[in-house]
Order: sequence, then structure tokens, then C-alpha cells
Amino acid sequence: MDRMTSLTVFTRVVDSGGFSAAARKLEMSTTMVSNHVQALEDRLGVRLLNRTTRHVSVTEIGRTYYDRCVQILAQIEEADRLASEMQATPRGKLRLYSNASMVGFITPVVGDFVTAYPHVSVDLAVGERMVDLIEEGYDLAIRTTPPPDSSLIVRRLTPWRHVLCCAPSYLERHAPPHVADDLKQHNCLRYAHYPWGDQWHFTGPHGESIVVPIAGNLVTNNPEALKGWALDGHGILLGPSFLIAEELRRGRLVRLLEDLTPIELAINALYPHRHHLATTVRRFIDLLAERLAAHRNWLEPAA
Repeated sequence: MDRMTSLTVFTRVVDSGGFSAAARKLEMSTTMVSNHVQALEDRLGVRLLNRTTRHVSVTEIGRTYYDRCVQILAQIEEADRLASEMQATPRGKLRLYSNASMVGFITPVVGDFVTAYPHVSVDLAVGERMVDLIEEGYDLAIRTTPPPDSSLIVRRLTPWRHVLCCAPSYLERHAPPHVADDLKQHNCLRYAHYPWGDQWHFTGPHGESIVVPIAGNLVTNNPEALKGWALDGHGILLGPSFLIAEELRRGRLVRLLEDLTPIELAINALYPHRHHLATTVRRFIDLLAERLAAHRNWLEPAA
């Protein structure tokens, strides 16, 4: 028999003064009530109740056991209440992991989130490695490239594309590329987590697929480092649109081969479980998706 049910039945018998009264309140048969109490006594090896044909009384051990059962059941009820409240209203700690390139966008969203939900605290970690959400205790990861772990739940937040560009100073020393194959002759700044490695993927002006093998003397897993090298004129960058939007607007970087369209990617929210997703996690994902939808110019500056 379920132990917690047996504890509840036992306390109700004591409170009601008998098996029949307890059975009516619990909406179960008197026999079932008796069986639950008997199961407790058999498990403990003690008598909790003295029974006669007309009266039920609590033994000394039964009284001590009853007092502790009341405390335990009250604590369980309080725990259930707290869990329901936490699921109804965001509260507690949200452990979040994000690409460095997303930090400029995510930090104000986090600020607005904790303002709206003052019982929430956010622990934001930033990096480019593929974290193990379960092993490392993260509730949520925001990634700009496809996840390698197919067991994770993936919610697509918004599409985005790279922009092919370089600094004007680079073009002062090198002839600009006119077709995709010209990229093979240039120093290309390489991102270690680009989904297709050292092969840059584009869609041509007529919808054809174009794959260009590239090479370069600078490679990193940090998008900010790539942007810095590009700004210093060290090579051609296939950079995230949202990372270089300001540099494109100010002319510190210029677009190249505008008839080529980089392959569409997505900013994704990754989390371990689909069922009973914590309200705090769900509300944060919803807010982030809402803000991304409202900032298309940040995602697509070239457009």
C-alpha cells in the first residue's frame, strides 16, 4: 500500500475517533481504512491503535507517531503549495548559458525579466563551448548554431544569416572578390564552430547552392575576436549579422558579393525537458522570442 496514503488514513482515524467516521471523510470503505492502519502497524511492528467493538483509542506509541505524522503531512502540503506557486509565477534561480555574440541583446532582456519578476535571480554564463545542460545544471542555453545533442528540446526563436564583409583597409591592400571562387585567394577569418567547418555555404543569385573551401591564418571560437581581426583589416569575415550591424552602418565594415546569400541559420533556445517546463524558463523564452521578433533590424542589418 502507498505509505503516504496510509499515514493520511491513520491521522484521520485518530482525528475522527474511529474507522467508520474516517472512512466517510476519506470516501473509502471501512475495510480499506482498517487495511491501511494494519499495514502501518505490520511495517513498524508496533500497535498504534487499541480497537474494541465500540471504541478506538491511541496507544502511547501511536500518539507519538501521530504527532510526527501530522508534522510530516503538513510539510508535504506546504511543499506542494510552494511548488504550485513557483509553477504559477516565475521565481527562483534561472541558470542561463549563451554565446558571447548574443550578450549585447540578452543582457537587457534579462534586466527586464528580473524587473518584471522580482522573485527571480539569473545566473548568466557566456562562452562558445557546447555545454552539457543536465550535467552542468543549466536550465537553458541560447545558441546561434545547430545543437550537436539531438536529445535536447530545441525551440527556434528566429532565423538569421551571416554577412560577408571586410574592412576598407583590407581592400586597400587586396583586390575585392568578384565571384565566390575568388574567396579561395583571400585570407578568410575562420570561426571554429561554423556548422560546415572550412567550407562557406551560400545560395547564388539563381537559387543554386554554392560551397567555397576557404583558408586563413586566423581561427577562433570567439566571434568578438573575429570581428576585431576584421576591423583591423586582417581578412574577410563571414560574420553574424547581429554582431556586426553597427560596424556595417558606420562603414567600418563593407559588404562583399552581395548577390550571394549565406545559408539561413536560427537562434535557438535549448533545454533538457519538454514536460512540466518550469514557468521561469518558459516565460523567459517567451520574452526573448518576443524581443527578437521586434528587432529584425538587429538580426538583418543588410536588409
